[in-house]
Amino acid sequence: MWGMTALAPDLCVIGAGAAGLAVAAGAAQMGARVALIERGRMGGDCLNYGCIPSKSLLAAAKAAHAWRGARELGLLQSPPQVDFAAVMASVRQVIARLAPNDSIERFETLGIRVIQAEARFADPHTVQAGAISVRPRRFVIATGSAPVVPPLAGLDAVPFLTNETVFDNDALPVHLIVIGGGPVGLELAQAHRRLGARVTVIDAGPLLPRDDPELAARLADRLASEGIALCPSTAIAAVERLGADIAVRLADGERIVGSHLLLAAGRRPNLAALDLAAAGVAANETGIVVDRRLRTTNRRVFAIGDVVAGAPRFTHVALQHAGVVIRNALFRLPARVDYRALPWVTYTDPELAQVGLSERAARAEGAQRVLRWSFADNDRAHTERDTAGEVKIVVDRRGRILGATILSAAAGDLILPWALAISRRLRIGAMANLVVPYPTRGDAGKRAASEFYTPTLFGPLTRRLVRLLARFG
Repeated sequence: MWGMTALAPDLCVIGAGAAGLAVAAGAAQMGARVALIERGRMGGDCLNYGCIPSKSLLAAAKAAHAWRGARELGLLQSPPQVDFAAVMASVRQVIARLAPNDSIERFETLGIRVIQAEARFADPHTVQAGAISVRPRRFVIATGSAPVVPPLAGLDAVPFLTNETVFDNDALPVHLIVIGGGPVGLELAQAHRRLGARVTVIDAGPLLPRDDPELAARLADRLASEGIALCPSTAIAAVERLGADIAVRLADGERIVGSHLLLAAGRRPNLAALDLAAAGVAANETGIVVDRRLRTTNRRVFAIGDVVAGAPRFTHVALQHAGVVIRNALFRLPARVDYRALPWVTYTDPELAQVGLSERAARAEGAQRVLRWSFADNDRAHTERDTAGEVKIVVDRRGRILGATILSAAAGDLILPWALAISRRLRIGAMANLVVPYPTRGDAGKRAASEFYTPTLFGPLTRRLVRLLARFG
């Protein structure tokens, strides 16, 4: 079926992360001949360095935090003794349990030719991967992204961690300094703090700049209450060694000294090795330029996931891209990406979830209404002794749902019906009339939706109507 040094499959996928694996598996199971090229670890960032290990670490940190708070439930016990090396070993065990799903063996059983080499375009029609030349009908570039190493003075002289190395660290930091206040930085900051480290987070801009500023500020307050030192809108002058420690010198002269430094200052696309110019594929500093069908300037080549210029860098976006490309590349259907109902979540505790327009963006488009319901008024939240957060919904004057933000435990799950509502262009009545099981946190969303009708339902006109009808018996 396959040649030894020259291949001509239907599809050549470059990169075996979440996006590339989804395309390769889907296409192969639909009957296409697929070659898959990966220079590193199967599963890419999500399995090995991102979603899976970070959420596993957060689960351990949440358990430790719950243990400390058990007295509120009437459970008397000693504080938890954290074995940080054992925690990290458990994180790696989770990766190992999931790795077979992304393994070479599994994909070869699907009939896919897996090539373990670095890919480089030789011309617009050919990729060279080691000694193997691949000339398919279509290419899919899915090489993902890597952590940005910011150009800080002195950084080359100090040891630092990124999301690609932090899960190999078995020593609990005495004081972890995190550069970057986005989701990755804040999630890892809270996890380390709850496991016993001192933590400082520094960012040149605001924390969580993509999210609703109001609820992002409330999340920041919660993190600060747990003892995390937050330094937003803070410029760094230099980084330097200070004996066995690392010192971050701020622009105002203050010096923050820590035992470990974690860089979480964004991502950059993995493009350097591909020689895109040889393929006639246009790219810029943010990634590969594509149209809404994810086609590059070389119509034989698609790009998906983190390498796409301007695309949100989430695993679920990569999986959406995979579906779009399969429909285009295999079936020649004009499928297009649509981010209008794209949800995203910061998996701190509480979680912060967003879909659609923020309040600020919605108001920029005209007069809108904001509907709210606090978890302080949610019975399930009280039973769990966790009433932090609220549901915040943005609608237009006719009640069409434009956006939703939720700060709460399990907000990533609670945001799903709102993503569906926005994707289906529903009005708020659909959510207000929904029958929700009691007691659940989901009831807070229904209560927020019902607030749209409160001024009318309990207003003077309704009271006059009720009194009028009462006269008729």
